[in-house]
Amino acid sequence: MQFSKAHLHTIAGVLPPNVLTSAELEERLKPLYERLHLPEGRLELMTGIRERRFWNHGTMPSDAAVLAGRAALEKSGLAPSAIQALIFCGVSRDCAEPATSTAVVRKLGLPQDTLNFDLSNACLGVASGMMVLANMIETGAIDCGMAVTGENGGPLVENTIARLNADLTMTRQALKFEFASLTIGSAASAVILSREGTHAIRAAAGASDCANDNLCRGDAAGGMTDGSAPVMRTDSHELMVQGIQVAKRMWAALQKDAPWGDGLPDIVCGHQVGKVHRDLLFEQIGLPTALDFPIFPETGNCGSASLPLAVCLAEERGALKPGMRLAMLGIGSGINSFGMAIDW
Repeated sequence: MQFSKAHLHTIAGVLPPNVLTSAELEERLKPLYERLHLPEGRLELMTGIRERRFWNHGTMPSDAAVLAGRAALEKSGLAPSAIQALIFCGVSRDCAEPATSTAVVRKLGLPQDTLNFDLSNACLGVASGMMVLANMIETGAIDCGMAVTGENGGPLVENTIARLNADLTMTRQALKFEFASLTIGSAASAVILSREGTHAIRAAAGASDCANDNLCRGDAAGGMTDGSAPVMRTDSHELMVQGIQVAKRMWAALQKDAPWGDGLPDIVCGHQVGKVHRDLLFEQIGLPTALDFPIFPETGNCGSASLPLAVCLAEERGALKPGMRLAMLGIGSGINSFGMAIDW
C-alpha cells in the first residue's frame, strides 16, 4: 500500500530509570541455575541482551505512555489541541475497561472530543497504529494523530523469576518455553503522524500466518500492572523460523510498493528481539546487518515500544539523518509482520 499525504511528524521514546543486567537476572535465578547445572552468562550469550530497564513501582502503562506523549508534543512544537486522534497500542494496559487511551487523553490534556481507542497487536501495536493513522490522514478523516504505548514488562519478568525458582519440576527442555520472558524490558514510545511534515511515509506492507497464533501466548491476570502475575509461554525457535517466513512475504510486498526501485534502504530499524533473530532475518530477506540499528543490547524486547524506540534513538544518536531511506520492520506473535518505507 502506498501513501502520498501521510508524514511521520515526530517520534519520541522514554527509557525507564531502573536497569537490570542479564548477569543480575541470572544471579536472581541462582536456585534454578544450580538445580539444572546451567552456566552463568548463557542469557546474554544467546540473545546479545546485556540489560533491560523497568519503571518505578506504581507506574501504570498510561503513566509511561504519557511521558512519551509529552516528549513527542514538546519535540514537535505542536499544541495538544492539534492531536485529533490518539491510539494506545500497548500490550500492557491499565485495565480491561475502559480503554487505556482514555487515561492517556486525560493526562496529556488533549481536547475533550479527541477520537481515541486501544489497538492491540502484540509487539506490532504501534506499527499497526501508525498504519491506521496514516490511512486516516490519506482519506482526510484527520490531519494529525498520535500512536502511543507504555510497556511495563516488570511484572512479567518478576513473576517468571519467582515461578522458575519455585518450580522443582522444571527441566532444561521446559525452560525453553520460558526463555523469551527473560528478554523482556520496559519502555514508552509515541509517534505523531500528520498531513504536513518532513518525513514522508511512502509505503507500508503486512503479512500474516494466523495458523501459528499458538507459538507465543501471554496471560496477564489483572493486566501488566503492579500486583499482576502475567505468564508468557513462547516456542522461541519455531516462532523465529515461522515468523521469518512471514517477514519474507511482507518484505517482497514492501519492496514492490516502496518507491526506491531496486535500491536498499539506508538504515533499518526493527522490532528488537535479539541477535540470533536479527541475523537470521536479515540473511533470509537479503539485507546486510550493517544496515541495522540495534538497541536490544541495552533495552531487551520492549514489546510494542521497541520498533518506534529504535527509530527515535537512531535519530537522536545521529545514525538516522535527513535524506535517508528508512525501513521500519517487525515481526509479532500471531504471527504478523509489518514494514514501512519512510523518506527521512
